[in-house]
Amino acid sequence: MLRFLLRRTLYGLVVLWVVATLTFVLLRVLPGGPFDSERRLPPEVMVNIESKYHLNEPLPKQYSRYLTALLKADLGPSFKFIDRDVKDIIADTFPVSALLGVLALSFALAVSLPLGLLAATFRNRWIDRACVFLATLGISLPNFVLGALLIWIFSLKLGWLQAARWGQPSSAVLPMITLGAMPCAQLTYLLRSSLLETLNEDFIRTARAKGLREPVVLFKHAVRNSLIPVLTLLGPLFAIVVAGSFVVEFVFAIPGMGRFFITAVTDRDYPLIMGVTVVYTAILVCANLMVDILYSVVDPRMRAH
Repeated sequence: MLRFLLRRTLYGLVVLWVVATLTFVLLRVLPGGPFDSERRLPPEVMVNIESKYHLNEPLPKQYSRYLTALLKADLGPSFKFIDRDVKDIIADTFPVSALLGVLALSFALAVSLPLGLLAATFRNRWIDRACVFLATLGISLPNFVLGALLIWIFSLKLGWLQAARWGQPSSAVLPMITLGAMPCAQLTYLLRSSLLETLNEDFIRTARAKGLREPVVLFKHAVRNSLIPVLTLLGPLFAIVVAGSFVVEFVFAIPGMGRFFITAVTDRDYPLIMGVTVVYTAILVCANLMVDILYSVVDPRMRAH
């Protein structure tokens, strides 16, 4: 197990290096620069700015400087947020994005597991059709459309919940539902399909032939063996939920990392773009590593392998 964890950690570090390198190269290859604007700065000012941020150095030297700083967990200063380091911006905003992601994924799991179970248990009946309809609706509606719809209903019309801001528990409800709707729908579909396949296996028929009650057969045997595909999706899904909070944070005016990333892309803030990208990649790598560990907990065959 220790060798497996070390190997996966090494693979994760390679992925981080590849993503950091590609981000660095693409930002330099794309036309335009971080200090381009409609009103051109005087040449002597541009020279001073490029010298301050080492943009006048050859690309190999810039790349070497960037990797060296990255190894020291130094993401550099922001080009647009004066006197602020990227590390400080991420430290201030990442907890908000992470909390929103955890809430959204918890909501998705809490809703999708019962829906998937009901849909598989009552296959081709009205309960199954209703669950599939809700799942299809969750996949079809984009985040910004669902968010605007929830704000219109629950904030403007009913006045039950806040339409924006962050800090109070009530302010997290609408963005949590908006961000968790699509993962909830995907998990519902996946669990339903996995359960339907498992319920047709020979060991399920054997358990029923032994006289075990249906709830025991369903929860002790079928559900546990149907969770492997769900766990496979959970790793990347968590990273997608956190990364997908860009639009949700913008719609609900949440002071998270996603809003800063959108601003950084618009302003061509190289250090902030690269810093946020590396952080999201690290989240994906860690989430996939946790999924691999959970495999051995759910399925003993994985642990033996």
